[in-house]
Amino acid sequence: MQTVETLNEGLKRAYTVTITSKDIDARVEKEVKAIAPQVRMPGFRPGKVPANLVKKMHGESLQRDALNNSIQEGIQKLIADQKLRPAMQPSVELDENFEFGKDAEVKVALEVLPEIEAPSVDGLKLERLTVDVADAQVAEAAGRIATQQGALEEQAASHKAAEGDTLVIDFVGKVDGEAFEGGSAQDIRLKLGSGQFIPGFEDQLTGVKKGQEKTIDVTFPEDYGAAHLAGKAATFDVTVKSVLDGDKPKLDDDFAKSLGLESLEKLNELLKGQIEQEHNGLTRTHMKRKLLDQLAASHDFDVPPSMVEAEFEQIWAQLQHEAGHEEDPEAALKEMEAEKEDYRAIAVRRVRLGLLLSEIGQANGVTVSDQEMNRLIMQAAQQYGPQDRERFVQYVRQDPMAAAQLRAPLYEDKVVDFLFDKAEITDRAVTREELEAAIEAEDGDLKPHVHGPGCGHDHHDEKPKAKKAAPKKKAAEPAEAEAEAAPAAEEAPAKKPAAKKAAAKKDEAVAEDASAEEKPKKKAAPKKAAAKAE
Repeated sequence: MQTVETLNEGLKRAYTVTITSKDIDARVEKEVKAIAPQVRMPGFRPGKVPANLVKKMHGESLQRDALNNSIQEGIQKLIADQKLRPAMQPSVELDENFEFGKDAEVKVALEVLPEIEAPSVDGLKLERLTVDVADAQVAEAAGRIATQQGALEEQAASHKAAEGDTLVIDFVGKVDGEAFEGGSAQDIRLKLGSGQFIPGFEDQLTGVKKGQEKTIDVTFPEDYGAAHLAGKAATFDVTVKSVLDGDKPKLDDDFAKSLGLESLEKLNELLKGQIEQEHNGLTRTHMKRKLLDQLAASHDFDVPPSMVEAEFEQIWAQLQHEAGHEEDPEAALKEMEAEKEDYRAIAVRRVRLGLLLSEIGQANGVTVSDQEMNRLIMQAAQQYGPQDRERFVQYVRQDPMAAAQLRAPLYEDKVVDFLFDKAEITDRAVTREELEAAIEAEDGDLKPHVHGPGCGHDHHDEKPKAKKAAPKKKAAEPAEAEAEAAPAAEEAPAKKPAAKKAAAKKDEAVAEDASAEEKPKKKAAPKKAAAKAE
């Protein structure tokens, strides 16, 4: 095999690899000898078929296999001899005029990882914003669990609903006598006086009884989130399925025991721990962003264009998907196009930080153990059915690329934890609102991604300037549906470090906000009952 370098420019490399016909033929002969004992042919005893007949029968496939194996081994030898660190899979192109029996000329093009000077991990200074859990937060979470568990007492059929009572209703919304999309829902809970529905909706349900059907007339606000409904008159055919007592659910030991816990004290302890976990996740998000900002500010090096393009395509695909769910997809796509270079810059930052964290981890002996990797594989396999789990496990174990992708988020977290241990950290107590505001403020000088009213995401991670941000919704409380559930899952990081833009954030998991989106609310169009769970 002969190798000639044809390009060495920046991070780009190109080579011409020549594999002689003699090498290919030798592989064919070796394979013929290996398979001949297994070949069966009429007129010959098993294992006695002449080699020339074996070659005649299987020669074409044997030649193809020999050529492919020669190319693969040639590329591996090229990488080893030249001490290359490929950024992505090399591009391999066989000479279009190649014929078996002649030398094979193969063009190999690739980008290599940059040489990064040993990153300094000294002198890092971080502020850790901490949030205490107030007793009122625990009580509020417990109260919501009680409400969700149906702890409110159903009233008699003769009971007239009053402010503070909770109705369980079905409704069908109509404009000009025609039901409109997203205007119907079933088994929706509505607390009278809560103001969660559009003006006039709740008022007309005061005094209703269980089993009653009523048509109410409302007008959508002029500033309603759905333009096709804004300012329009509508009717809602409402069926009252039950009326629940408006009194605050009774929180006592009996209620805690109904959840499988020993006492109310145990319930409160569990809730406090889970709220603390949520606060710790926000604290970690803030610290991680500050850490990445410091690393980005102190390191600058070229990154492989192919990696940047792959990262950008991932960002762009996410944006296109979300734009398709906007009220005006065309306008959202147009806005994206205007900001395209901003998102490409985010891709560059992600790739650079990913390489930097990897270099820091390797230089300081950060590893993912076999036990940790096995746990990752088993966790990922749970998303598949029983029949497919074993195939998934085998796939990950046999494919280095798949294993690397699965390992990357944990590896990144371990490198970040290593840097946290090295950093000088000062603590400052803040409220949850102040911590969320600090996270939002870091995006204050960046343009928003295509989120808008009704996008279905919490916007705690962005604070755009010069544009009206989408209405912020209340964050989900932890473990409200299952008080006895296991502790909340760890933060879900990305394969690469995050950028400071909504579309590019992978530092932390972004919760889907499904807070009562199936209701006809003040600022969003009525959604169908099948809303996403928080």
